[in-house]
Amino acid sequence: MYRFFLHLPAGDTVKIGEISYTLKIPRNPELVPVKHITDSLPQTVAQHLRWIMQKDLLGQDVFLIGPPGPLRRSIAMQYLELTRREVEYVALSRDTTETDLKQRREIRSGTAFYIDQCAVRAATQGRVLVLEGLEKAERNVLPVLNNLLENREMQLEDGRFLMSAERYDKLLQEHTTEELDSWKIVRVSEDFRVIALGLPVPKYQGNPLDPPLRSRFQARDIYHLPFKVRKIPTTKMVSQLLSLATTLCSQESSDLGLPDFPVDNLLPALHVLNAFPMLSSQQLLHRLYPYNSILGKDGRTAVEGVLSRFELLDGRRQPVPGAILSVSATRETEGRADVTSRVADKDITFQVPAGTKERRPPNSSPEFIRTPSHCQLLSEMMQSHMVKDICLIGAKGCGKSVLAREFAEMLGYSIEPVMLYQDMTARDLLQQRCTLPNGDTAWRPSPLVTAAIEGKLLLLDGIHRVNLGTLAVLSRSIFPVHPSFRVLALAEPPVVGAGSSSSSRGQQWLGPELLTMFLYHTVTPLARAEEMGLIQGLNPNVPTEAAEQLLLLTHSLRNTNDPTAQSLASSLSTRQLLRICRRLSHYPEESIAHAVNKACLSRFLPSLARASLEKSLSSCSVQDAAATFSTLPPRVSSGTIHDGVLTIGSVSAPVFNTKEKMKVPDVLFYDNPQHMKVMEDMLKDFLLGEHLLLVGNQGVGKNKIVDRFLHLLNRPREYLQLHRDTTVQTLTLQPSVRDGIITYEDSPLVKAVKLGHILVIDEADKAPTNVTCILKTLVESGEMILADGRRIISAQGRPNTVVMHPDFRMLVLANRPGFPFLGNDFFGALGTNTTSTFCDIFSCHAVDNPKPQAELAMLKRYGPDVPDATLRKLVAAFGELRSMADQGTITYPYSTREVVNIVKHLQKFPGEGLANVVRNVFDFDSYNKDTREVLIEALHKHGIPIGAKPSSVKLAKELPLPEATMTGYWTINQSGNARRKLLCPTETHPIDVKGPVFLRVQRFPCDRQESRALSFSEEKAHWQIPMNEVNIICDVATKDDMLYVATCNPVSLFSMRERGETLQCVELYDVFPRTISGVWQPLVTVAPLGSPLDGQVVLHEEQVGAHTDVGVVRVQQRVDRFMNVSNTNCGGHKMCRDFAHKNWLLFYKEDGSQLEVLDVLEGRVHSISLPIKLKSVFLVAEDRWLLLENNSNKKFLLTKPLHMAAEDAGVCQLHSISDDSGEASAPQMLSCEQLPNENLSAALDQKIVSPNRVLADIGAYARVVVGFPDLMSPNEVYSFKRPVDLSAMRSGESGAHMLLSGGPRGSGSAKRDNCVALLSANQVVRALPPAKVPLREIYPKDVTPPMTAAYLEVTDLNSKKVKYVPVPRSTSVSPYTSWLSKVSESDVLVAPLGSGGVVTVDMGGYVRLWETGLDSLQRSLMEWRNMIGTEDGRPLQITIQRESGQDVTAPKHGKIDANNDPHVGGNQWAGGTGGRDTAGLGGKGGPYRLDAGHKVYQVSQAEKDAVPEDVRRAAREMGEKAFKERLKEINMSEYDAATYERFSAAVRRQVQSLRIILDSLQAKGKERQWLKNQALGDLDDAKIIDGLTGEKAIYKRRGELDPELGSPQQKPKRLRVLVDVSGSMYRFNGVDGRLERSMEAVCMVMEALESYEHKFKYDVVGHSGDGYDIELVRADSVPKNNKQRLKVLKVKIHVI
Repeated sequence: MYRFFLHLPAGDTVKIGEISYTLKIPRNPELVPVKHITDSLPQTVAQHLRWIMQKDLLGQDVFLIGPPGPLRRSIAMQYLELTRREVEYVALSRDTTETDLKQRREIRSGTAFYIDQCAVRAATQGRVLVLEGLEKAERNVLPVLNNLLENREMQLEDGRFLMSAERYDKLLQEHTTEELDSWKIVRVSEDFRVIALGLPVPKYQGNPLDPPLRSRFQARDIYHLPFKVRKIPTTKMVSQLLSLATTLCSQESSDLGLPDFPVDNLLPALHVLNAFPMLSSQQLLHRLYPYNSILGKDGRTAVEGVLSRFELLDGRRQPVPGAILSVSATRETEGRADVTSRVADKDITFQVPAGTKERRPPNSSPEFIRTPSHCQLLSEMMQSHMVKDICLIGAKGCGKSVLAREFAEMLGYSIEPVMLYQDMTARDLLQQRCTLPNGDTAWRPSPLVTAAIEGKLLLLDGIHRVNLGTLAVLSRSIFPVHPSFRVLALAEPPVVGAGSSSSSRGQQWLGPELLTMFLYHTVTPLARAEEMGLIQGLNPNVPTEAAEQLLLLTHSLRNTNDPTAQSLASSLSTRQLLRICRRLSHYPEESIAHAVNKACLSRFLPSLARASLEKSLSSCSVQDAAATFSTLPPRVSSGTIHDGVLTIGSVSAPVFNTKEKMKVPDVLFYDNPQHMKVMEDMLKDFLLGEHLLLVGNQGVGKNKIVDRFLHLLNRPREYLQLHRDTTVQTLTLQPSVRDGIITYEDSPLVKAVKLGHILVIDEADKAPTNVTCILKTLVESGEMILADGRRIISAQGRPNTVVMHPDFRMLVLANRPGFPFLGNDFFGALGTNTTSTFCDIFSCHAVDNPKPQAELAMLKRYGPDVPDATLRKLVAAFGELRSMADQGTITYPYSTREVVNIVKHLQKFPGEGLANVVRNVFDFDSYNKDTREVLIEALHKHGIPIGAKPSSVKLAKELPLPEATMTGYWTINQSGNARRKLLCPTETHPIDVKGPVFLRVQRFPCDRQESRALSFSEEKAHWQIPMNEVNIICDVATKDDMLYVATCNPVSLFSMRERGETLQCVELYDVFPRTISGVWQPLVTVAPLGSPLDGQVVLHEEQVGAHTDVGVVRVQQRVDRFMNVSNTNCGGHKMCRDFAHKNWLLFYKEDGSQLEVLDVLEGRVHSISLPIKLKSVFLVAEDRWLLLENNSNKKFLLTKPLHMAAEDAGVCQLHSISDDSGEASAPQMLSCEQLPNENLSAALDQKIVSPNRVLADIGAYARVVVGFPDLMSPNEVYSFKRPVDLSAMRSGESGAHMLLSGGPRGSGSAKRDNCVALLSANQVVRALPPAKVPLREIYPKDVTPPMTAAYLEVTDLNSKKVKYVPVPRSTSVSPYTSWLSKVSESDVLVAPLGSGGVVTVDMGGYVRLWETGLDSLQRSLMEWRNMIGTEDGRPLQITIQRESGQDVTAPKHGKIDANNDPHVGGNQWAGGTGGRDTAGLGGKGGPYRLDAGHKVYQVSQAEKDAVPEDVRRAAREMGEKAFKERLKEINMSEYDAATYERFSAAVRRQVQSLRIILDSLQAKGKERQWLKNQALGDLDDAKIIDGLTGEKAIYKRRGELDPELGSPQQKPKRLRVLVDVSGSMYRFNGVDGRLERSMEAVCMVMEALESYEHKFKYDVVGHSGDGYDIELVRADSVPKNNKQRLKVLKVKIHVI
């Protein structure tokens, strides 16, 4: 047992055990610690004090080492109080420098003086220097004390030298004091000692002690005091808690990664337990040790196991309810309040610290809505406030700040908010340097010090951001503080498993040291009912249904197990929900889906997260969000101002009246619906008082939108551009020095706050995150502290303030997150949607590139003279590139800005080709081969002929057409002979209607490719219909710009637009079921209907021996009707659809005697009985039909009433037609309209105006029947006869064509004649098989004809030419060849296009658009060549025009220079340039131009294209040679190279996308940081005053920041690729290609990770029934080249 003998007078002693110390009278008693010694010290503490006294008597410095907590500091202060020693205290941090320890310069009366700091003062005054937190100091800072510790010597900056007392006294025996003073020698007191306090490293984080420094200390382990000496009342729960604390502080717990239990917090926690004995142990434990927040699953399991062991796991039951009833002032003690709280139905009154303001009764604030969980939390906070500081942990936007304000107002506290940021230093937290008006330097207390002195509530917002060493100074404050002073910290939950480095996006900030500083309370998300009550309380007008839908979505996201959906929930915090509901209460018509997408910034979510959000919206019955992404926004009128009111869409706001017109932006802006919709949304939030954040790619118009918005509102603007070097100081004030006094210039932010202007903050993502985070207090609480000591506040009330103007707003602009934008991700990684606080406190608006229609309209404004076709190509191409950037195929997101610049160039210089001008944008990527290929492919896809030559024209060869000859007459017999004029009775009956049948419409992307990328031909565009290989194309029809394609195995209908982006497919096997047994080969015909049935088609299916079904299909959504027209016993009906646009159709049956006219609009069928047997019917006019008799091919003309109503449905007349033209063959095509008169005249080479029809059959290219069908006189038939009848040509196929089609075609006649008339172009186009085409006349003898599906025979009656356009063969054809032969003679079907030309669909589903008209081809060729741009090949000449100063005299030829030397200027020589009077170029006054041939050399594109072919061939050969040499180097055969290329080529695009992602990770990881306290570099604004005083280390520079000691080591990430090598992979590879796809995936991983070995270590293992870890690639021997990678793929096959 140690006893203390304490005698206060000087000369007396203090004795601890047998060790005694003689006391001295302190010269500065205010520096002696007091009130640290208790009445009875524990024996453990006494032992520590005895040891320190021993070392003190030995003259040795000591190091007290131990776990975090105040015990070490307390023991040191107890010893100093016991020995009455003066103390100099230094709390070390990573920002501590040499000047903080030795000397610092200060200015007094214009002169700089050195002021001794703590170490020097302690040495010279004989004090004890207490250094706390040695592990926090940076390396090479503390060694400055080494000599002082060892020899008690130190050289000072002011020239003085500190010398040990022993040596000084020896010198004093030989020299006088004056001499030593003149030598600037200062005596170090023999009483000087150093007590260092630190944590053991490496168990705890920090810098280890430098060995020379460590060797100068004597160490003492100060562990937690034994519980038996703490005088804690022992109850069962207390014993259990003590046992738990002991267990969690053990080495075994440390080995499991569990942080130490904060033992020092047990005593205050037990005080709470004494006051509230009904609290559960779990409630108390979570305040001490919030293990659910700081530990992962394994850690939580370990802790819960210990809790269960000590019977403390009672947290599964409901916590004890609590609520605050009243708060009143305490009469006896100032700065205290009596709080009455109801806990578990028991009222308990207790005292807590309180502020000096008037207290507000609980639950009386109109801005705070009372909820049970918040009342419970406030009650628990009040309990903890009784004994210790508090920290609230909760996700952003959950209400931490609101709860803190309510807590402060109930207790009458004035809040001192301090926003913490990453780069904040310990000095920033405590004091700030400043200059006085006379130029003297001074120290200004920080808000923390002010709050401590004045007894305020210090609100530390964001302790998770700041460095731990900076925050630790809070636990070491020794200045006198007000008894009411308390700290309330706010933080986001720690990231489990993350490092503690403050530079990481998420960090595990809550460690053992911080656990001892606070009692912790978790702010959990509100329950659904509570959140609804909160929303309705603050927004009583919000639609209840909308709020319920919103909460249903939010809570489904919060409660799901899907991590992607859980990450989305963080964007829908309570703060965001209140913002959305506030909007809904004012604008109830707004879509919830739109509001949610806006809050989540869903435009920039990855596809997986976006799909998850859409799925959640759909499952919660919120309207489909897909419309938000893809459709054009509703038309919003441009901003209009009327009577001083601005109206955008449906929102109106008064126009601001300002005197500062010069600050109102005025910008060129072209309205478009998308941007106006964004401005309408902005105006809604603006009127609600929100600050706005606009996020988008570069060049999408963010600045223009904001400037236009402010221009319409007439609001003055302050502009602030952020960048990498922006600091918190420059964001608010700009310091400068004038006459030795530091002054501050207001930044645009301060000006905007003062004057009520709009602050536009541009490039917010480029600034460090700590800079943008500092805006939170300004936005949320209306307060901010400026660098000069002033404070921005929202209301007048205190001196030295800047009152925020009520009109002040912030509009923040930022680029979207992620690569390639190289800014700081200030709103977190949107890939996981962990948007930061900065995004949470602003109303977010995603700005995207305009939709195609809007962008096209805008580009027309910029380039009114640029052809529309060029603008459409640009819009489509750039839209494709943006989509590729979103998918990660390319890195750069091409924006509207680039397109506008291209259009401006084309507008100014229309002669330059589009293919050349687009290089202004794409030359950035010209040196990246992969990217260049992707770009060229995308540009070619949309018809921008980059790389094409004007001479690359590949039009089909034209052959002469035989002359037109009149071959006879068609005479319509009009006599009364009954055999020639027959009456045909008509009957009418209603339609038998079945249906409707609802069918699903599938949508597929249409990968349309322009065909004129590198050469010009008749083909305009092509794309593939998504169909399987057994399906068969059976019909194609068009109406306007719509294309309809029918297939028959199974029956389906595809619809698309000529320039559409999507295909629609309706599967109709339920509507057309198989009704007969045996072989069933349906044939479906399509007939598009007209107004008012636009968008609907009639499908007719013919079956032999069955009935005819007609379905009216509404393509957009469903089958409307299913109609049974007639029943027949034999044969199949055919449909005539020439007048389907008039909504009637004609059906007949071959060898039948009845016509069925279906009136779709009226729902009736008119049956016409005929006296003849039919072969075919041609609708030559709406009321005149040409009928062919079956056996004789005799022609009849049926005339009928134009409108067959019931009352006049009577007689149709049938007239026979006499045909003496000698042609017995039946027509294949007969036009239903006539040729225009000019085309008729051109075809017949005579001026003629007459009704006419164009006819085509197998014997003629075309026939023109003049006068038919309107004239009763004989109609002349003019024929362009074929040299050989088509029927005489062999129709079979051979060679490749037969192989392609799978064998010879059947003998049955084809149903489709594939012949159309283009009357406006005066052409007849038909599709012919290659066997019926004169290939020898088309191709030279030495040229092999290409493999084609068919040839389009284009007969042009204007030019009298015929040409054969090859249709490329299909990549796949159905194996049902006999079925195909019944559809078409060739492998294509043809239909006319509404825009001119024809469309073909081959049997593989490939759609091609063709341009055949001669005039349109010439126009298109001219436009195509204009897009390429033409260069005349002449060299460019540079001409400088200048005044010669001399007038012209008389024109003359001038002298001839025999040497033909160039002459510039003058008036002597002929052929000169820039002169006068003489013949030449570029001069004035000469008689005529004369070019003497002096050249200006300029390499043109034409010269590049003129490289000889032999040179190009040599270059190719050189490349091939290098490739073979490379193969030889790695011992790889060309066969192996080809094998590997097969797998590599399939995934090349995916490899490129993956490497782009890896590049972005690497670029972000290598970003350098600002290194401060440097001796060279850029001047640090925060060190200007230090520079005035003469400090050296006042600069900062960029450099690699060393990782904090204790942070996880940066190692390559481990990646394991697991592949299936089971036998089924080989067995079923022929079915679905699974083995090849698996090998391609392995190849993709190996290629993508090449050269990234320093970032990723990977291996590849296989699993099958033989084992789960079959080694394919080892992590330490990854393949380096193609041969090794091919070997891995081969091994994979062999393993299988």
